[in-house]
Amino acid sequence: MKDIATLEEIKTANNLSSSRSKIYLETRAYLRKSLSTLFDLDPLEIPIKADPGEPPSLPYGMGNISLSHCKDALTIVWHKNKIGIDIERTDRDFNHVKFAEKYFFHTNKSIHNNYLTKNMILNQWCAVEAAIKWDHGKLAKDINHWQYFEKPKELIHKKKDIHLNYSQINFHNWTIALAYKEKNYFNTEIICCSKNF
Repeated sequence: MKDIATLEEIKTANNLSSSRSKIYLETRAYLRKSLSTLFDLDPLEIPIKADPGEPPSLPYGMGNISLSHCKDALTIVWHKNKIGIDIERTDRDFNHVKFAEKYFFHTNKSIHNNYLTKNMILNQWCAVEAAIKWDHGKLAKDINHWQYFEKPKELIHKKKDIHLNYSQINFHNWTIALAYKEKNYFNTEIICCSKNF
């Protein structure tokens, strides 16, 4: 996959650290390869803008894309309308109670310590990250403004008055969340690739 890169992407990668350069080139290569199948174009002809740390985008009329990766997987989603995606490993090791207290308790008062599970917090984290990607926001700046509701599956940004729906997918060792505006189920192209980054 590393040979699927434009001169501009190679130049950008050369200015990154070794580990970030590798992830940058591999994720962009998978992105190009996936979209080439969707649009029936050569991967290098896909007109994506995908700078490091910024959400990837396509020209007007070609739809919307979002990508997410963890240590061993990459997921890419395409839809005609705005969409956000996030993937996390279900065995991710973190103190879920402290994490919830720091980021989520103020937005969901009904959660109490006795009822918290790591899976609940991981799913919430994943859905909120997908919403931030839908909004092309920043994690540090936006995480405290999103409210998560398990029933109905809704995400609300109180400051910006954004209301989104979300879907949660459990796939092998990962949890994946999609954030979108549509109320009803819609067909979406998702490509999941297991990969050791």
